[in-house]
Amino acid sequence: MKILVINGPNLNFLGIREPEIYGKQTYKDLCNLILDYCSKKDITVEIFQSNHEGDIVDKIQQSYNRFDGIVINPAAYTHTSVAILDALKAVGTPAVEVHISKVNEREKFRQISFIRDYCIKTVVGKGFNGYIEAIDILKNHIK
Repeated sequence: MKILVINGPNLNFLGIREPEIYGKQTYKDLCNLILDYCSKKDITVEIFQSNHEGDIVDKIQQSYNRFDGIVINPAAYTHTSVAILDALKAVGTPAVEVHISKVNEREKFRQISFIRDYCIKTVVGKGFNGYIEAIDILKNHIK
């Protein structure tokens, strides 16, 4: 099984940005957690992060017929990007949306997700472990 993990804007600043919300672990810590878990589960994984919407759209399009599933944390683009939604629809790969924080308990605008209706599930508020749960959801869905 081959999974693509996509992270949106400012996630590269984990550990620096609002640690009271996102925790003190770094983006490198997140990547290592994902890589270690996938290695143990015999899952091939590629991790991608960008602060640019078009780069995320390009990566989704480039993933066409190359991955069995996508774990995506579009970050701020969750609430604004029809382009990311359309890219996911275009490639047709099963996807799970993940958010480190409890977006449903934060500002009202953060409760809107343009990609949620496409995704098979959304995982929120479980910190870095939400990515592990999202990978497991994909693994079970793809079987």
